[in-house]
Amino acid sequence: MKPILDERGSVALELALFTPVLIMLMLLVVFAGRLSSARTDVVSAAKDAARAASIRDDPATAARDARSAARAAINEGSLACASLDVAVDTSRLRPGGVARVQLTCVASLADLSLLGVPGSKSISASATEPIDRFRSQP
Repeated sequence: MKPILDERGSVALELALFTPVLIMLMLLVVFAGRLSSARTDVVSAAKDAARAASIRDDPATAARDARSAARAAINEGSLACASLDVAVDTSRLRPGGVARVQLTCVASLADLSLLGVPGSKSISASATEPIDRFRSQP
């Protein structure tokens, strides 16, 4: 006759061992989702900024409006940028040309991960908006 092993308490032990692993996996999924959302916010802000620049005739006004639109779009979203750099290229700001914007946001990993992880992540996006060929000249 084989000895019978006592398995009482084994489920509780397994649960105690695997619970921290499951919690860490869930937090990793949350971090990946928040990082993806942050990238989407930066891409959207770059597109908004390029559009704002493309509807202006004057390069200085276009650059100012693009920066303003980028900041407004980032502030509306859930992303908090420690620093926001908006580079506006208005060298082809004429009918048939394009307005280009390069946006870089440095976000705190503590904000993205919910774990208080130190460090930051630089998220960049660029957008190009065509300018209507039949737009009236100033």
